[in-house]
Amino acid sequence: MAQEQGVPISEVAESGPGLAFIAYPRAVVMLPFSPLWACCFFLMVVLLGLDSQGGMYIFQLFDYYAASGMCLLFVAIFETLCIGWVYGADHFYDNIEDMIGYRPGPIAKYCWLFITPAVCMATFLFSLIKYTPLTYNKKYVYPWWGDTLGWLLALSSMVCIPLWIVYKLSMIKGSLREVRLLTASATSTLRDNIELAKIGLIKLIL
Repeated sequence: MAQEQGVPISEVAESGPGLAFIAYPRAVVMLPFSPLWACCFFLMVVLLGLDSQGGMYIFQLFDYYAASGMCLLFVAIFETLCIGWVYGADHFYDNIEDMIGYRPGPIAKYCWLFITPAVCMATFLFSLIKYTPLTYNKKYVYPWWGDTLGWLLALSSMVCIPLWIVYKLSMIKGSLREVRLLTASATSTLRDNIELAKIGLIKLIL
């Protein structure tokens, strides 16, 4: 498309969903039942005209902050830390063995404990260091309150796990060590029940 239009690839669609409005009509022609898909596409275009003119700016704000990789990395960091260090990689190994019948290779354990959290943390820090304020179409610069709203949208999904951890820790009785031992005991009991169920099923079949 860039060659046919005689423009650089970066200028085919600078930002936003512009690329879809260029690529989609071309793709529709090559699909079966292309008239049907063309009608659906242009109906969508007509309905887009009925929306607010500020909708695209709100969409960009939400997509850049709340749905960005930074939020996903933050959640992934807590997930890996909770599985590898709080719940325990060995317990997670036992759960996987109960489900699939064998233990995965040892490299998976080291990934849960060290490699995956380190990679996620490094990528998250680099994203913060290289952060640039949001712009739309390389022309419109969002005001300070727009960036503030964007960070609030991002924090609305990022702080859920830390807040829930603090809430649960404030509600439990006993020390963290006692809670961890209780979790390990519950896991062992579950495995014993599964083994007994397997033995009972084998006896029933025989």
